[in-house]
Amino acid sequence: MTIPTPRRMVEVSGTEALWLLEGAVQGRLVYVQRESAVVRPAVHRLEYGRLIVRSPAQAAALSGRPALTYQADEIKVAGGTGWTVTAVGPAEVITDPDEAAHYRRTLFGWAHGPHDTLVRIQPQRVTGYRLAHAESVR
Repeated sequence: MTIPTPRRMVEVSGTEALWLLEGAVQGRLVYVQRESAVVRPAVHRLEYGRLIVRSPAQAAALSGRPALTYQADEIKVAGGTGWTVTAVGPAEVITDPDEAAHYRRTLFGWAHGPHDTLVRIQPQRVTGYRLAHAESVR
């Protein structure tokens, strides 16, 4: 019989959260549409303090929003350890053809056509947590 190990969630600094986010490549873009949360898979890159996100979402659904939320994590299912990071900030759809072509070459997408959107998020609020075994948290 396996006895589950107690786990804890420990908040990390904003700097460490950005470092964790920079080391990841996949996450989820989250926004509200018609009073419901919409969650889309996404890939990202952190460049010059900005988060470049490619997601199968319609540009019209993302344009004109005061802020977007991006969430990424890396959790080891077997041990229940890892981390999770959420970044929130103003965003803009990338419309410049040369810039968009660059990111389409360097960020893998899930869909092509109207459901393939690139956005730039300026993270203003970044929160992160490490998930650890209770005895390893001090």
